[in-house]
Amino acid sequence: MKILIILAHPEPKSFNAAMYHSAIKTLEENGHEVKTSDLYRMNFNPVSDRNNFTTMKNDAYFNQQAEEHFANENNGFADDILAEQDKVEWCDLMIWQFPLWWFSVPAILKGWVDKVFTMGRFYDNGRIYDTGMLKGKKALLSLTTGGPEKNYVTTKYGSADQVLHPIETGILEFAGLTVLSPEINFSIERITDEERKMILEKWSHRLNHIFAE
Repeated sequence: MKILIILAHPEPKSFNAAMYHSAIKTLEENGHEVKTSDLYRMNFNPVSDRNNFTTMKNDAYFNQQAEEHFANENNGFADDILAEQDKVEWCDLMIWQFPLWWFSVPAILKGWVDKVFTMGRFYDNGRIYDTGMLKGKKALLSLTTGGPEKNYVTTKYGSADQVLHPIETGILEFAGLTVLSPEINFSIERITDEERKMILEKWSHRLNHIFAE
């Protein structure tokens, strides 16, 4: 099978990076094809503007969705965006590896979505959710938190399902993806090296059987 892994963490020695490299190793050892986007090491520009495009439908007024439609019909996406779109269309499973920042993904990953998940290519009027253009593909969020698991309840931060709802339902399912249960590792800065080792082993074990989920 074909897997795309997106890493959004600025520190190459972080635990998120360890999860990312563990996933690559495990999946390749199982005979899967793996492509990656390490956004910080790629110096990915998350800002959406006219530079998203090599074509322009309206020079006088920038409407991003209208320009996305026009670019889709006229091969007008910038090379960096086109390369990422091709990876998403190529994969059977997409994994996002990131730290939870302010109850969401880091800005570089949100900017990646804003630029890559374009209208006319990944969704359109009437082509969302069950009829989304990425239907048949799966997605998995793998993330770390600073806060402990006990805080992720409705009376404090909100449950993990509530926190991740805008990402899983508002982005991934919106485009037609089937979302697997998230891999959440809480309070990652406060655990021991032995606990981190156990998490990596558990992650590898899950990925050995990921296509049975």
